[in-house]
Amino acid sequence: LIDLTFGFVLLSAELFAWLVLMLGYFQTARPLKRQPAELPTDPTQWPSVDIFIPTYNEPLDVVKPTVYAALAMDWPKEKLNVYLLDDGRRPEFRQFAEHVGARYMIRPDNSHAKAGNLNHALARTDGEFVAIFDCDHIPVRSFLQVNMGWFLRDPELALMQTPHHFFSPDPFERNLGNFRQVPNENELFYGLVQDGNDLWNATFFCGSCAILRRKPLEEINGIAVETVTEDAHTALRLHRLGYNSAYLKIPQAAGLATESFSAHIGQRIRWARGMVQIFRLDNPLLGKGLSLAQRLCYGNAMLHFLAGIPRLVFLSAPLAFLLLHAYIIYSPALLILLYVAPHILYSSIANSRIQGKYRYSFWAEVYETALAWYIARPTTTALVNPHKGSFNVTAKGGLIPEDHFDWNISKPFLLLVVLNLLGAIVGLWRLVEGPDHEISTVLINLGWTSYNLLLLGAALAVAAEARQVRKDHRVAFRLPAALLLPNGHHLEAQVQDFSLGGMSLECDDCDDLEQGLSLHISLKQGLRRYVFPATVVHLQGNLLGLKFHNLTTRQESDLVHCTFSRADIWLGWDAERPHDRPMSSFKNVLAKGMEGYQRLFYFSFPRHAKPLVSQTRDLLGYLATYLPRQPITPTYPNITLETP
Repeated sequence: LIDLTFGFVLLSAELFAWLVLMLGYFQTARPLKRQPAELPTDPTQWPSVDIFIPTYNEPLDVVKPTVYAALAMDWPKEKLNVYLLDDGRRPEFRQFAEHVGARYMIRPDNSHAKAGNLNHALARTDGEFVAIFDCDHIPVRSFLQVNMGWFLRDPELALMQTPHHFFSPDPFERNLGNFRQVPNENELFYGLVQDGNDLWNATFFCGSCAILRRKPLEEINGIAVETVTEDAHTALRLHRLGYNSAYLKIPQAAGLATESFSAHIGQRIRWARGMVQIFRLDNPLLGKGLSLAQRLCYGNAMLHFLAGIPRLVFLSAPLAFLLLHAYIIYSPALLILLYVAPHILYSSIANSRIQGKYRYSFWAEVYETALAWYIARPTTTALVNPHKGSFNVTAKGGLIPEDHFDWNISKPFLLLVVLNLLGAIVGLWRLVEGPDHEISTVLINLGWTSYNLLLLGAALAVAAEARQVRKDHRVAFRLPAALLLPNGHHLEAQVQDFSLGGMSLECDDCDDLEQGLSLHISLKQGLRRYVFPATVVHLQGNLLGLKFHNLTTRQESDLVHCTFSRADIWLGWDAERPHDRPMSSFKNVLAKGMEGYQRLFYFSFPRHAKPLVSQTRDLLGYLATYLPRQPITPTYPNITLETP
């Protein structure tokens, strides 16, 4: 009975994984790669647009840049209205909106959270189209010009979605130190899946960085409020009525990623619960109005969030044999290997070929391992009781004052590590003391357990929170600039990176500069130049760091126009990142897994002992440099000798 039970559970998990794999191929094998459509040359023919920026508890400093950028969009001013929808009902937000020319709107209560906030505004505005931005998503000035053309070309188009791009690292990128080196968790969806959905007229509304036609939205009674993923549910209702959707894979807005691993998990829990709620309350596989392709695209999206339990099965399956001696697969080990190895090989090659720009090999398992425990329970609960659960706002703009290990969030990882280590110890003992005919089976399960320990180590590395004290995140981008010195001299410079608080620049002539010097920096936007007061806070060679000070509201707005809302600011963000190389990716995941156990060991010691641990680690690293390594093959330049 034990063998049958474990075997059935593993078979179910494998069938689930195979189904998701096949549906993934269907979604992503042929992305549409839609291009922008031209607008009429006469701006008087352009439609009116209302921009909604909902907010609840975010700091004003997070919201300001989004409002500045929305007000600066290249669109006829008489046809553009920007609304700040404040569910926090804060006087300073009202004062700010009135000062900069945005319209401020509140409501009597916070029923239905963000969806209710948007519906309240929808009933009190009259623009032909509605553009929605989360309060930390800063749009570029060309956002409407790039996207609105498709609405004029297709009168049945109800939704235009664009990518959610993030200029700050998420917890995986920050804690693992691979920001902009490895595609983050979101990039597969916005880089490939949505583009594939677009081929089948199944683009999902993602709650921000999107435009909706008012008439279809009113036909479905506004934004859906029955689930906590109101965005995807709204798109489903629009598709059921026969309206079209579109996706432009051009990043035209950027925001802040979640700062902490716990906040990241909370956000994913809401997404997972909401998608399962839709599956129960408005199942896309049933009902009228959807094509078969649309049903499959929606179905796969919902299955994706049910992956928690199957991943936990894979993380514990080899323990059934190693610890309980349960034969969950009645077949010789060699025969299992002959069937399994080709499948793993071809699926890995296929995924690398299709997804290689947006998801590196083996990283999907890292993301699933880190989230599996936490999405398994809410998704199971939502399957049984879809009305249970409430909307939680994702915190943005927070700080992490010091490095620390999140022991609470890592409890399930530690439990699985202990179980897999115990299984590995028992397996090694059985290699020595067990029967000879089981050796090959033990080896296969030990290999599986070792891979699970690698993934769990990477999850532990993410739970080790890295210090984050920079209030304003830097964006690497090269811009021409001029430094205006107090003595009247002008110096040409090149911006290396910028934030709302300062800039790093390269200047060939730094003789007149010194730390603490107050100056002005001039930036060009179009045909105009803007000047901002700043202080030199860092100077090393020809590199200097500036900190802005005492910026007026007008200067803050101008700074956003010159930087975050530039039309070209996010183009080519990942241009220098190479395509996936599976073996290189595996080595990277292996290194992160080992690093996770190193961090666990380090944070296990009391605070006063950590300096000694760090010094010991550094000493061992230094001694390791004396180990034999493969010699570097020298390269010589090609020299062409000319005969006189």
